[in-house]
Amino acid sequence: MSTILMLKVSGQDQIGLTAAMSQILAESSVTILDIGQSVIHDQVSLGMLVQLPESEDSAHMLKELLFQAHERDLQVKFTPVSDQAYQEWVNQQGKDRFVLTILARRINAVHLNHVSQAVSEQNLNIQNISRLTGRVALDNDVDSDKACIELTLQGHPKSLEQLRARFLQISSELDVDVAFQVDSVYRRNRRLVCFDMDSTLIEAEVIDLLAEAAGVGDEVSRITEEAMQGKLDFQQSFRRRMALLKGLDESVLSEIAEQLPITEGAERLIRNLKAYGYKTAILSGGFTYFGRYLQKKLGIDFVYANELDIVDGKVTGEVTGDIVDGAMKARLLKRLAEQEGIQLEQTIAVGDGANDLPMLSEAGLGIAFRAKPIVKESARHSISTLGLDGVLYFLGFRDQEMHA
Repeated sequence: MSTILMLKVSGQDQIGLTAAMSQILAESSVTILDIGQSVIHDQVSLGMLVQLPESEDSAHMLKELLFQAHERDLQVKFTPVSDQAYQEWVNQQGKDRFVLTILARRINAVHLNHVSQAVSEQNLNIQNISRLTGRVALDNDVDSDKACIELTLQGHPKSLEQLRARFLQISSELDVDVAFQVDSVYRRNRRLVCFDMDSTLIEAEVIDLLAEAAGVGDEVSRITEEAMQGKLDFQQSFRRRMALLKGLDESVLSEIAEQLPITEGAERLIRNLKAYGYKTAILSGGFTYFGRYLQKKLGIDFVYANELDIVDGKVTGEVTGDIVDGAMKARLLKRLAEQEGIQLEQTIAVGDGANDLPMLSEAGLGIAFRAKPIVKESARHSISTLGLDGVLYFLGFRDQEMHA
């Protein structure tokens, strides 16, 4: 009968290690059933599950492997695997696979412990852990750091609802973002990303800036906050705020546009999405004037927002055409997907307010960005610790694959 062995090699990483070990295996006509290798701080761990041919005497091969490991100052271990144990391992490949992404300025042991505990309580097994972000210098400014690790999981969770609720609790208590996705063909095959504008692509609510210029800032800010928290119907609140802007001079628009604060990571995100062929869109309950300004500045493909009505150089307090509310955003996302010939599972939506929830739920990947609690609780994924370029890690990108 053939023999199955688990071969484990560890020690100082060095060029030619895999080639040297596999040459010895090749001389004995060994079949490689599984293989994995990782390097952490120049320490390598190489594992191979191998099958020895029936006719081959393995003693010489094992001796050569031990000699090669000694010459390279490495540790090597051989563990026999029964046919039954191997078959049980094969049968596990039918289990569901998931990808869990952990984001924070810096990831600590408490983060990993709480997340891994939640995973194990749901009978999910961690198959692989890898770091997506670059190496961080110890003297770096923590406020500008980015840390992301990705876990590949396998199994059938007891309750996805309970698991997501636990991750939401961990995120809230430990200042860390946890994204849990099915490992499907769509995850790294998204094609369209739709953004809210105010408090998402920019760190401001334009209507509040306009209100300040019109001298009605406090009143409009109060209405805006209630609307974003879902306490007011968006269309009703929008019309109330717009009415307060009546008589504002058109010249104020350009002054505000030129001073809009771009959200951390937005430019890096859009630059990389464009480089990899993604289409991007602004779907905003704000105004097209500012959306077009950002479109030109960032290189956005599509803009849909509200058109300010201006007569004789003055804002009338009305908008022309339909108001872009939450339901309209969802319809626009579906329309763009159809227009681009892609499935909804290939779309991403990013927003912060209650009126973004319809498009977040329609998209294949909906992300609440620095969102209000009610939005984070309703959305499937969220980012609160990093900038907008954190979206790239949800897609599985590594820093080394990104443009600066």
